[in-house]
Amino acid sequence: MMRKDIGIDLGTATVLVYVKGKGIVLKEPSVVAIDRDTGNILKIGREAQQMLGRTPGNIIALRPLRDGVISQYEVTLRMIQHFIRRACGSVNLWQPRVIICVPSGITEVEERAVLDAAKGAGAKKTYLVEEPVAAAIGAGIDISTPNGHMIVDIGGGTTDIAVISLGGVVVSESIKVAGDKFDDAIIRYVRRRYNVAIGERTAEEIKVKVGGAWHRDEPRFIDVKGRCLIQGLPKVIRISSLDMPNALEEPITAVIEAVCNVIERTPPELIGDILYNGIVMTGGGSLLFGLDRLIASVTGIKTRVANKAVDCVAIGTGLSLDHLSVLPEGALNLSRTRQSDYRS
Repeated sequence: MMRKDIGIDLGTATVLVYVKGKGIVLKEPSVVAIDRDTGNILKIGREAQQMLGRTPGNIIALRPLRDGVISQYEVTLRMIQHFIRRACGSVNLWQPRVIICVPSGITEVEERAVLDAAKGAGAKKTYLVEEPVAAAIGAGIDISTPNGHMIVDIGGGTTDIAVISLGGVVVSESIKVAGDKFDDAIIRYVRRRYNVAIGERTAEEIKVKVGGAWHRDEPRFIDVKGRCLIQGLPKVIRISSLDMPNALEEPITAVIEAVCNVIERTPPELIGDILYNGIVMTGGGSLLFGLDRLIASVTGIKTRVANKAVDCVAIGTGLSLDHLSVLPEGALNLSRTRQSDYRS
């Protein structure tokens, strides 16, 4: 039986599975529904996401990954097993080689948790690749040349910024501010401005439909339902896109500061390349309206959102399957060692 090599984008908000020769075969929310009384897992993925904020007392819907890393090991293990079986069939019949992308700032303990989870899910061999590298490959950038490229990957739990050259990361920074923090900022703003409590799914809807880091030419509006904090009763309020730059100011500022920090630490030889090539944004968070324009305005460097921005990391992870022979098993790719090429 032919072995299937698998690439997994193990995201805080979404898990994408790439099967060699087939492409992305699965895209599901990183949500698991658990029975509190028995500990049994009831639903995984999209069905579990629909339960967020709607479950009875004995059921909890949760995300086993937080800020880009595993926060609940056993639940994550079961989730990975479920998605691999969904994508490829039973792992009892064959043991796949798996490559998983992780944030560039991951610690050794967090790295070991990912490796152990993949092994427990049935992987014969597991390889890790850093998210900015995978994102660059998925965005169609040739990272093997001695030419500097800057990637800003904004996921659900982390934003990874990196300058890549000669196949590896030269300078990078990973912050735990991304799509989830955008949602949190909207929840706080609505509570403060309108005295109304809303949930995560409502905040996500506001972010997608009217959210933005830059004022739109024509304002957009959305009516949302929440609970009035004064009366304790349901209330419908109208949110304007004009409110969003203020609502999202704190997390957006953190992202821009991280981008500027990476630029400041970039070797002079590569700054010219970045000015010429521009900044490429990937990940679901990069789709926030006007964020690319704001980064370009602050840095003075042209900035664009990659095609299929949400899928770039998964595509890059999948394309890395062609190079497993040169990747050390159970470790990040060679990018960490290549940083010394520019520091010496």
